[in-house]
Amino acid sequence: MKNTVLAIAAAGLVSFGMAAQAGDVNAGKAAYGTCMGCHGGAGEGGVGPAVKGRDAAQLAGLLKKYRAGEQVGPMTALMAPMAASLSDADIANLSAYMASLK
Repeated sequence: MKNTVLAIAAAGLVSFGMAAQAGDVNAGKAAYGTCMGCHGGAGEGGVGPAVKGRDAAQLAGLLKKYRAGEQVGPMTALMAPMAASLSDADIANLSAYMASLK
């Protein structure tokens, strides 16, 4: 019984953590204005790669690497300064919005 209660409590914490990481699409849309110049108004790409419909977790991971100053690819020199001031919430919001683009 004790193990069952612990398992249920752990599952609840995991799902709460996942929900806390889910971004706000509307907030991401508002912040995306800065991204349009390179990634396009609908995320179709341009100077930068297309971001529409990509996985939110993948996008968030890339933004966090850029923010940390890691070399990600040929556009790191442009992206690192853009991502440097993003909070975890900003990244979650932007990623959720970009993933919602079709």
